[in-house]
Amino acid sequence: MTKEIVKDAADHMDKSVTALAHEFSTVRTGRASGAILEKILVDYYGVATPLLQIATVTAPEPQMLVIQPYDKTAIKGIEKAILASDLGLNPANDGQVIRVPFPPLTEERRRELVKLCKGYAEEARVGVRNIRRDANDKLKRSEREGEISQDDQHRAEAEIQKATDAHVAQIDESLTRKEAEIMEV
Repeated sequence: MTKEIVKDAADHMDKSVTALAHEFSTVRTGRASGAILEKILVDYYGVATPLLQIATVTAPEPQMLVIQPYDKTAIKGIEKAILASDLGLNPANDGQVIRVPFPPLTEERRRELVKLCKGYAEEARVGVRNIRRDANDKLKRSEREGEISQDDQHRAEAEIQKATDAHVAQIDESLTRKEAEIMEV
């Protein structure tokens, strides 16, 4: 019983760390990345459609993305959606493809992005701590109901705390890497 609770908590903590990595991938750094366009929705025949479902995105050079829509009629909608996003990008349309140059980030914008990443990391830490709290509550309930002994409960709580510490360390490490990536000129 305790092994299941500990394993379940660790699995959920792993998912929190994975979700954080996904959030970090959508934050703009100095180089072009198609992941930044993941959250952009394009009005495609009256339906809000994710950009990555109606076009291929490539990065032929570090400071440029090229978007090639599967349907050429979607070019105007894609261009509008990118301009309307808060990414600060100016797409150029040649009728066939859309080129999106990535201007170098200003120092102020870099600091804003670092602050955003710190917010994402804090959300992930809180998520990991909530998972720890829920697992500890399950252990206490099991001990009260006589399903496990007090010693087993304390051992399992120690294991959960170790997992929590390890996952928080992973989150901090990811944040440090992302900060360095953003601040790199």
